[in-house]
Amino acid sequence: MNYFKKPAFLMAMMVSLAFASCNSEDPVPENDEELITDVTLRFTEVDATGNAIGSPFEFVASDPQGVELGDPTIETVELVKGKSYQMEIFLYNSIADEDITEEVQEEADEHQFYFLGTAFVGSPVLTYTYDDENGEIIGLKGQVEVAEFPGFNNANMRIILRHDLDKNYPGADNPNFENYTQAGGETDLDLTFPLVLN
Repeated sequence: MNYFKKPAFLMAMMVSLAFASCNSEDPVPENDEELITDVTLRFTEVDATGNAIGSPFEFVASDPQGVELGDPTIETVELVKGKSYQMEIFLYNSIADEDITEEVQEEADEHQFYFLGTAFVGSPVLTYTYDDENGEIIGLKGQVEVAEFPGFNNANMRIILRHDLDKNYPGADNPNFENYTQAGGETDLDLTFPLVLN
């Protein structure tokens, strides 16, 4: 008997082939989160009018596997009581030799830093103000004021980079927004620097 001449058999074969093609393994979706191996905080002291005083100095967190994946080496940030600083953040992927800072800047509407930890919330010793180019709220550049008479000399600076958040969410424009997850999006970076005030 020739099964291929029977319409019912042909129909069953076609249906089974259709199911087989639908059940084929779909490619694993790519992770949009950027790999960051180096995070640099660059501070420049500024006067009351915002003009730079002296030379910039930097503190780095790094891990060759990625600061979010491994056990990063994190330098302790040292600032002076009563001083004002411009703080810039630089992100780099040494594996791909890629400047992540530039990508965050280009996708300004999708990225934003938040500044938490005991340095910024509770009884804060630091006050942060966004000061990005073109009035954008990102956090790659900002102003940091150090309390003149802080209640303590040691704290931690928790720096969080969110991606694809709703920047219009109430409170999302606050750099110290503790409920930042309510604005949606995903975390690209969550890193804590120790802080010492001299």
